[in-house]
Amino acid sequence: MLLEGKNAVIYGGGGSIGGAVARAFAREGARVFLAGRTRAKLEAVAEEIRSAGGVAETAQVDALDERAVDEHADAVAAAAGGIDISFNLISHGDVQGTPLAEMALEDYTRPVVTAVTTTFLTSRAAARHMIRQGSGVILAFGGEGDPMRDYYLGGLQTAFHAIEAMRRQLASELGPHGVRVVTLRTGGVPESMPKGFDGREAIVADIEKLTMLGRAATLEDVGNVAAFVASDRARTMTAATVNLSAGALID
Repeated sequence: MLLEGKNAVIYGGGGSIGGAVARAFAREGARVFLAGRTRAKLEAVAEEIRSAGGVAETAQVDALDERAVDEHADAVAAAAGGIDISFNLISHGDVQGTPLAEMALEDYTRPVVTAVTTTFLTSRAAARHMIRQGSGVILAFGGEGDPMRDYYLGGLQTAFHAIEAMRRQLASELGPHGVRVVTLRTGGVPESMPKGFDGREAIVADIEKLTMLGRAATLEDVGNVAAFVASDRARTMTAATVNLSAGALID
């Protein structure tokens, strides 16, 4: 198994993408620690993992709360003997569908402030433990892309660019300590969209049309790639993005 004996913290572990990553990590042998604000969602994912023979623990944590993040990371490291993987997959509260010329300042800045704050806090909390043990992997999700005509993404891409700048800086500072930092880029995961989302079918069709393979990444794809990148088989990968967009994003 790719992640046997590894301890993985997943923020937003009760969400669709966080849950998919958690299940993949557990399937590959990791002990997963699911953190998020809604305990019921975390427990649902944890129960799936346990039913499949995996090991999962949950904790109600606001990933925007500095003290809560630090205390949780310290508790995980103390109980498990360290933190090997940290992946932040919380939502950023972005507003889409409104042109920038009509958007309120708060709606534009919210995802940027949220992304920077939570990525910094969770990365810092994990890094402190990873530095001491001389190894670890911090994963980010999103990655910047080119804006598309007729799509109004608000502050989403600005937030992704900020995360990428942070990834580069973290990789530079943490590399000498044996810690890797990598971003996963998808170009959109249709399965993560709510079933009743207005215009869902049209958006899914547009995402698939933009790919070179004629299909978009699935939740399972994201989990499988994340497990590989977090594993020692990818030990030379850092300061990099992993493109699983099926060709929608061109490197």
